[in-house]
Amino acid sequence: MNTKAIEATALSIRSLSMDAIQKANSGHPGLPLGAAELAAVLYGEIMKYNPLDSKWVDRDRFVLSAGHGSMLLYSILHIAGYKVSMDDIKSFRQVGSKCPGHPEYGVTDGVEATSGPLGQGIASAVGMAIAESMLAARFNTLHHTIVDHYTYALVGEGCLEEGVSSEACSLAGTLKLGKLIVFYDENKISIDGNTDVTFSENIQKRYESYGWQVLRGSMYNVGEIADLVRIAKSEQSMPTMIILKSTIGKGSPKAGTSDVHGAPLGEENCIATKKELGLPENEHFYVVPEAYQYFEEKRKELAAAEEEWKKEFEEWSKENPELAKKWDAYWSQSATGDAEVPSYSVGDKLATRDASGKALNYFSDKYEWFIGGSADLQGPNKTKVKNDGGVFSAENRTGRNIEYGIREFAMSQIMSGINLHGGLKAYGATFLVFCDYLRPSLRVAALSKIPNIYIFTHDSIYVGEDGPTHQPTETYASLRCMSGVQFLRPGDAEESQIAWEMAMESKDHPVCMSFTRQAVTVYEKFDKDWKNTIRKGAYVVLEGSKTPDITIYATGSEVEMSIKAAALVPNKKIRVVSVLDKNLFETQDEDFRNKISGNAKRYIVAEAGSRMGWEAYAKKEDLFTIDRFGVSGPALKVAEHLGFTAEKLAELLAKD
Repeated sequence: MNTKAIEATALSIRSLSMDAIQKANSGHPGLPLGAAELAAVLYGEIMKYNPLDSKWVDRDRFVLSAGHGSMLLYSILHIAGYKVSMDDIKSFRQVGSKCPGHPEYGVTDGVEATSGPLGQGIASAVGMAIAESMLAARFNTLHHTIVDHYTYALVGEGCLEEGVSSEACSLAGTLKLGKLIVFYDENKISIDGNTDVTFSENIQKRYESYGWQVLRGSMYNVGEIADLVRIAKSEQSMPTMIILKSTIGKGSPKAGTSDVHGAPLGEENCIATKKELGLPENEHFYVVPEAYQYFEEKRKELAAAEEEWKKEFEEWSKENPELAKKWDAYWSQSATGDAEVPSYSVGDKLATRDASGKALNYFSDKYEWFIGGSADLQGPNKTKVKNDGGVFSAENRTGRNIEYGIREFAMSQIMSGINLHGGLKAYGATFLVFCDYLRPSLRVAALSKIPNIYIFTHDSIYVGEDGPTHQPTETYASLRCMSGVQFLRPGDAEESQIAWEMAMESKDHPVCMSFTRQAVTVYEKFDKDWKNTIRKGAYVVLEGSKTPDITIYATGSEVEMSIKAAALVPNKKIRVVSVLDKNLFETQDEDFRNKISGNAKRYIVAEAGSRMGWEAYAKKEDLFTIDRFGVSGPALKVAEHLGFTAEKLAELLAKD
């Protein structure tokens, strides 16, 4: 190891970080100053990557879970030769900068995942490690290893305090993800002070109980860090946590205190820190020349390593032409097989969750790279895949079904990690009401433009006896209001198939699908081109008239309810519109929306949830919605108790 060059790199990381934060007058200098050696040795000696080809599929991944320390990552990416310029560094935290306040996937070259909300980064890393193991099991052969990389993450106390890290790390230990290595920056400081007040458990024993190997060392001994990583790599039967004792804000007058965690040092303290570290006191954004020189040579080695991989990949492709075709299909997400599209007839009666299960199996048969699972609800969610190759486990890496256990938050973020890794597309499932457990991860997925697929079943008061804790009423509105999230609520089995097709087509946003527990009837569609029209968000199910007296906007199971209610009011011309995607419908031009609505004299909304968001569609008294929590009892009795029946809707329709 070129220890001198690594130390020069660590010094340069500190220099760039403190100056960028000071110039922005905003940021978190504590972690970059305290953990610079780790970044330097990781990128300088340990990791396999190529800055000239930052998307090389067999690169090691690094996730800065403690995303507030983003200048640590930006600094090393700049020095290592990624597309992060000195001007980018100088524009840290400014509008349009490639160096935003917390790392954002797709904004900065070399950033593998959006992090910042603590704990989500390490959960993403678990997903990446799962993806690596799945792909390795499918494509490595006796003579050629083409998938062989590690996933690294850096966490702090904050990440380990957040519950999602516990969920994800517990699962990682169960799955024995031996190519996951997590560094814990143990400085025992958070914004409010020393963490002993709030965080006193024995982390080593906790992680050992999860099934992890735990090693200890100093943040400031780069040779020791490299040795610890070698020990970690030698243990393939469990993930490894390396606890590195550190001093937050090392070198600054505020070192070791909470004052250095989340605020610029100040000009005087920057000068004092540079003096303490041996940096030019009056020079800003200084990089030790030896650091640049070292990485200039390093890039040649890294590029050569990728070229060697490409040669092996070419030999593997020649020896395994069918596997090579499949590899291409995995990474381009094209078909790997044939399957028969589920079909239904008018009058068929089944829950849309059952139709979802049929669609899932159809796509699983067609696309071998489509994988996922449920949060301990495989049966109720109807996510059992017939040709799943078994459950993914430490003993069966080719299994396509992941049993997440009761860990909705981790499930969602692990999905993001799998999808960010590439080569696979992941879905996850739970009851709709429990989307609140995973909402922070859904938000980050939307921000990152990750096409996660969420299967939400048991989507209304018709859950019945489980009662208000399991009956979502406010949930539709809350999902629709989240930027970048597509929420689909199909009304019957045929619409459910289209919803799935739309979800599978997404390349840049997560899709949430909402399915019924109770059976609903496949209804006749007035619009003969409905399969195309619905892709604009809504279509006409029952025309009523070209000039209707009333148009009902309905979603999900309330479409069938609306059809029944309309039949009970024969003296009025009533149109029923199925709104699969309210937000998408609202983006259409006025002519289309008028064509769907029929320019009716009166409008009514029918949805088993909050009126929020529907106020522009109908008068308050014509919002046939549920603006309260449900009750426990048989589904139909609950609906009667709440006055949410076709008969009650018909009474509303009959009013003048």
